[in-house]
Amino acid sequence: MRKVFLMSALSLIVSVSTFAGGLLTNTNQHVSFLRMIARGASVDIDGVYYNPAGLGFLPTDGLYLSLNGQSAYQTRVIDATFPLFPEGTRNYKGTASAPFIPSVQAAYKNGNWVFSGSFAVGGGGGKASFDTGLPMFDALVMGSIYKATNGSITPDKYTINSAMDGRQFIYGLQFGASYKVNDWLSVFGGGRMNYFTGGYEGFLNANLKQVGTELVAIELDCDQTGWGLTPIIGADVKLGKWNIGLKYEFMTSLNLENKTRKAEVRQSGTALAMDENNPLAAYRDGVNTPSDIPALLTAAVGYEILPTLRASVEYHFFDDKQAGMAGDKQEALTRGTNEYLMGIEWDVHDRVSISGGYQRTDYGLADDFQSDTSFSCDSYSLGFGAGIKLSSKLKLNVAYFWTNYSDYTKVKDANSTDVYSRTNKVFGLGVDYKF
Repeated sequence: MRKVFLMSALSLIVSVSTFAGGLLTNTNQHVSFLRMIARGASVDIDGVYYNPAGLGFLPTDGLYLSLNGQSAYQTRVIDATFPLFPEGTRNYKGTASAPFIPSVQAAYKNGNWVFSGSFAVGGGGGKASFDTGLPMFDALVMGSIYKATNGSITPDKYTINSAMDGRQFIYGLQFGASYKVNDWLSVFGGGRMNYFTGGYEGFLNANLKQVGTELVAIELDCDQTGWGLTPIIGADVKLGKWNIGLKYEFMTSLNLENKTRKAEVRQSGTALAMDENNPLAAYRDGVNTPSDIPALLTAAVGYEILPTLRASVEYHFFDDKQAGMAGDKQEALTRGTNEYLMGIEWDVHDRVSISGGYQRTDYGLADDFQSDTSFSCDSYSLGFGAGIKLSSKLKLNVAYFWTNYSDYTKVKDANSTDVYSRTNKVFGLGVDYKF
């Protein structure tokens, strides 16, 4: 029981996702998304990611380029109730930040053909830190000490110090080609190479107060890397003032390989052998862990209400249950993730457009999927901003994106409960240029 618990905890130490999208996918890869949100029917340069088939309807031949930078800040809070906590309920707070996340999109149109590419952070995107540890570790150690001593060593006789950091980045390099079949249909085929890099550091020490005897220590210093390919197809249908964008990203098989500098567990000063009974056995150097990127289907409809006013609605489905995860966690999910998006943009001046949007994210969460080190919460997001034409060829995009999360309550037993909550905000600034 103890081995399984610790392996589950450390297998996803502080999963970092500071952006919008699915459990492992960032969908805000252009500032236009932050300020309007529903971009799946775009026929602009941000369509390189959101609607690559729509690039076939770019207005003129030539090279299009977009440079974007985003800053994301997030907090994660766990209110844990456990019988051995003297105060009954403890508050644990973690912070995650990504001060600067860049992305680049480019497209070259020549007649009916458009060749496009992009570089962006497709998943993860920052570092998360729990400076006072996590309730699952405190409760585990306290419960183990209580059981081993028949309750003779109570929490007031020892101290527990713990902390952990985790960082996660999935860099995506995408290439593809769009072809305008006729006046109303364009199609796309391409792919994305994903490279994962992450690092995890954590420690826990439990010592008797009076004599300083070490009861339990856990230490981990491990990096993980891996790569995988994502095939992508798309279609765009343009019918007068209506535009329909479709995209399907196939599941990406991704295995993460450990590069471990330290993985050690000590009990009463003696290090445990690195065998199947060691709770950190899964973190031996060279061990592989599955972390597939789920398949993604997007469907969007855009409509030109007036020459100066546009609106769109969109749907996303992330097929999470078919994507392999560490410990087969995906099997605990009730279903994949559903997202519902809408946005509107208004040209208030020849050179200025303002926009806003809404997104609802509904995961198929379950208690067995949620843990202190990797939890998600259903949410809704609001975004707004402006596009400013600095010249006939240069456009500036500025935006703010804010997410409100619903608390998730996990009841472990009659006396133990965890309440998970999060906050998130993203700022964005980018430029689009037509050569």
